[in-house]
Amino acid sequence: MDRLSLLLTPMTGAVITGMLVIVMFSLGFYSWISVAIGAGIGCILAWPSAYVVSRRIKQADPRWPTRAEADRLRGGLPEV
Repeated sequence: MDRLSLLLTPMTGAVITGMLVIVMFSLGFYSWISVAIGAGIGCILAWPSAYVVSRRIKQADPRWPTRAEADRLRGGLPEV
């Protein structure tokens, strides 16, 4: 578990939930059940999607320290 994914989790959850609720409303489902289903799926998929985004950010950024460099900077302590 890394700290960047913890910071990205609420944002990705909001994006997924909003997208699903908009899709449900576009399909004509105007009830609290459609909002609850979208919110439930958004909560379930928030952390895995944030973890994937975090990994892609870390792989794409050349200045992001590697795992060995990060361990050396933290003194061998776990990240979270």
